[in-house]
Amino acid sequence: MRVVAFVGPSGTGKSHRALTVAHDHHSEAIIDDGLLIKGTKILAGSSAKSEQNKVQAVKRAIFMDKAHRDSVKNALTKSKVENLLIIGTSDKMADKICENLALPAPAEYVRIQDVATKHEMNKARETRLKEGKHIVPVPTIELKPHLSGVLIDLPHRLFSHKQKKKKQDEKSIVRPTFSYYGKLTVSDYVVIDIVKIIMQKQFDVDKITDIRVRRPSDANKGMTIYLELVLFYGVNIFNVVKIIQNKIKDKVEMMTAMPVREVNVSIRSLSVKTRGEKS
Repeated sequence: MRVVAFVGPSGTGKSHRALTVAHDHHSEAIIDDGLLIKGTKILAGSSAKSEQNKVQAVKRAIFMDKAHRDSVKNALTKSKVENLLIIGTSDKMADKICENLALPAPAEYVRIQDVATKHEMNKARETRLKEGKHIVPVPTIELKPHLSGVLIDLPHRLFSHKQKKKKQDEKSIVRPTFSYYGKLTVSDYVVIDIVKIIMQKQFDVDKITDIRVRRPSDANKGMTIYLELVLFYGVNIFNVVKIIQNKIKDKVEMMTAMPVREVNVSIRSLSVKTRGEKS
């Protein structure tokens, strides 16, 4: 197994960028805060956020408990993970996780400074300190069985299409018992990263020139995603845009459990290069 460590001080935005870093390094699974995550599913482990104090949370995050450790080791074996991303606050923490889980030492250490600007890290730290927000790189619905807190007003449509919608049932807020971590939310960075990954698989798109996310004050109304693209000359613009809008809406809602109201796509220009010369 090849292990990549993604390290940086707490609150600097590592979990914002976990999906992108994992994708760039071909990592099939992520270990973050005591959880083993593959794709959009939690395969094993229990969240450090379920602990009642910081000391216990740290022990949970580095797999000091034998039962916790064994469950994750077994899941890694059964899922046949070959490339793993480990998120930690330091090289030492990442090394300790590898040691406790009997994994090879990290083949590479990716620093938060490598993928985020100083301004972005300061903004993430400010958000953590002022608003108490902490990000987990899985959909909210996946967190419910792994936190001892309660999931407030999760939309019933996520569980069953047959259930009728009740008033004020659109919020997706996890309230963990360990209040040190505060709110759990999904950052705009995560949404933008998801869109980038989707666009990399669109052969009719030459490049992305802009991505923006706008959220209304009333979260129930859903976010709007603005996308500016350069397409290859000769494609059916209407069909391509329709496919892109549907894919972005479906994937973002699936991975974040947050409603997407609109996906507005603007075509900046057409490229005369062949698809093999994609930027």
